[in-house]
Amino acid sequence: MKSLSRHRSPLAFALLIGLVLGCKSTTSSTSTSAPKADSAKTANTSANTTSAPAPDVAGKYNVVGSNPDGGQYKGTLEVITRGDVYQFRWNAGTQYDGVGVQNGNIIAVAFATGENGKGCGVVDYDIASDGSLNGKWGYWGTNDAGTESATRKSGTSLTGEYDATGKNPDGKQYKAHLTVEPAGNLYRFVWSNNTDGVGIKRGDNIAVGIGGSRCGFVIYQVQSDESLDGIWGGGGSDKTGTEKATKQ
Repeated sequence: MKSLSRHRSPLAFALLIGLVLGCKSTTSSTSTSAPKADSAKTANTSANTTSAPAPDVAGKYNVVGSNPDGGQYKGTLEVITRGDVYQFRWNAGTQYDGVGVQNGNIIAVAFATGENGKGCGVVDYDIASDGSLNGKWGYWGTNDAGTESATRKSGTSLTGEYDATGKNPDGKQYKAHLTVEPAGNLYRFVWSNNTDGVGIKRGDNIAVGIGGSRCGFVIYQVQSDESLDGIWGGGGSDKTGTEKATKQ
């Protein structure tokens, strides 16, 4: 999907944050360390999580997209189920690989150029009416997901200070302080365990990519025809691109 230098036909994302995602790539578990406070909890209370079963997004897709600079690209995408997460593998002249977590009809993905997304992580939060964040997170190389819940202590809208509690894939719990601040059209997330990421807000949901400038991030919404409608970003820019993935 979006490569870090996504201006070419290849997808070019560069996300920024510092975590190793659980994108179940064929390397099923490289990173089992505690989710640097950027995990997300599945106690989803927002509209994205409904009683209806979450759609299965595994399969092969054709993708078309636009870069933040206005350039266009085309390629293919394969989504593979890896335990609690998905592996996303794009080819658009260049290969990209990443990890995705599903939260209802929202899929959040972090990826990098090459055959694996090592070093990338992603968290997807539902934003509750009281401002709290409830979500799910994953690291590339780990087939299990973690959860995180963050209660806002100050601020307005999404911006503010939060107390976060979460659970790692191995069942261990953690606590952290989380700061969310605007970054142009995006949001910067900083956890007290020296982890930070960049997020894209879409309705009452926000997807946050972690892993530094080599990682890109995207938030997809599953459509009624099973296509994936995405917005992506990264690379130190507050601009975003778009991507449409249609099942083959």
